[in-house]
Amino acid sequence: MAILTFEDVSFIRKQQALLNHISWQINEGENWGILGLNGAGKTLLLQLITGSLWPSKGRLTVLDQVFGQTSIPELSKRIGWVSTALQYRLNVNDTAERIVLSGKFASIGIYQKFTQEDLNTAKEILVSLDAESLIGKNYHFLSQGERQIVLIARALMAEPELLILDEPCNGLDLFAREELLIKIDHLMRQPDAPGLLFVTHHTEEILPIISHVMMLKNGEIFAKGLREEMMTEALLPKFYDKPITMYALSEQRKVVLPANHLN
Repeated sequence: MAILTFEDVSFIRKQQALLNHISWQINEGENWGILGLNGAGKTLLLQLITGSLWPSKGRLTVLDQVFGQTSIPELSKRIGWVSTALQYRLNVNDTAERIVLSGKFASIGIYQKFTQEDLNTAKEILVSLDAESLIGKNYHFLSQGERQIVLIARALMAEPELLILDEPCNGLDLFAREELLIKIDHLMRQPDAPGLLFVTHHTEEILPIISHVMMLKNGEIFAKGLREEMMTEALLPKFYDKPITMYALSEQRKVVLPANHLN
């Protein structure tokens, strides 16, 4: 079954196509990375998937729901979206577990009734992410890496069928980034893990658990396919339009730098 399907989708604003002729499908069992530089259209693509924006042309189906024929609020509960931008909307005086709990309702803050069992579930998710030490702490006092863990836990609270991580390593130092990537890798290897959509502009963040990669460039799909077919020294210079140097960070993780970088 397809998790999402774009059929010749375009998004037009002020007579300019910001996303153009997007045809793309994610099937069950696939984890996708979206690779693109700033301004490529990655955020717009995510806003379409989550229903924040609507296609100007084409047909978009997410989790069997066709846009224009479904309830977006109900669909949003089936999608976990982690974005750094979300941090600035949260109540920083809430404890980590209350922020996680808000994910059950897909809301900023908690306005609905909840049970002690709900709160215990929020704590258990933090424990499962090796973040038990964050329980009881105000979000305000957490590090950037800890905040990202809380946001991932919040996204998992509603047991989503699709988990979107929008540049989750943004703002993290080298060590915090690797720690977060290890936790994401562990999470996605669980048998009940949701489908993953991992958005980045750093090739080294494309983890082995990501089976497919889609390259987005100037609002269009440049290439898409199996990760090992995309992350090559033949294709990446064409994608970037500049000479690159590629290093192996590990057997399946690649670092790409400009060819004229300082040695």
